[in-house]
Amino acid sequence: MLILECPYCGVMADETELSPGYEAHLKRFGPDASAEEFEAYMFARKNPKGVHFERWRHSYGCGKWFLAARCTATLEVFGTYPAQTGAPPPDIIAKITARRPDWKGFE
Repeated sequence: MLILECPYCGVMADETELSPGYEAHLKRFGPDASAEEFEAYMFARKNPKGVHFERWRHSYGCGKWFLAARCTATLEVFGTYPAQTGAPPPDIIAKITARRPDWKGFE
C-alpha cells in the first residue's frame, strides 16, 4: 500500500485517504496556445516506469493538494512537498540520485 506524508498537516496517510491528481509540474498554456500545445497539455503524459512526480490531495484530512516523488515500479516514496513548489526541492532530488544513480533528472 502506498503511504504518503502530507506536508501541510504531517499525517502519514495511506492511499485510501488520498485522491490522485496525476502528473505534477505540467506546463500550462494560456488562451493564445496553439491546438497542438493544448492537446499536449490535456492528453500527453509521461507515465514512466521509475521515478515520477505526482499531485495528490489529502481528501480525508486537511483537504490540501501536495506533490510527491515516488517510483512507480517499487512504490518507494522519495518525499512530498507543497503544491505551490515549481520544481522538486533539492533534498528530494538528492534522495532520488542517491538511490537511482542512473536517473536522468527532473524535466
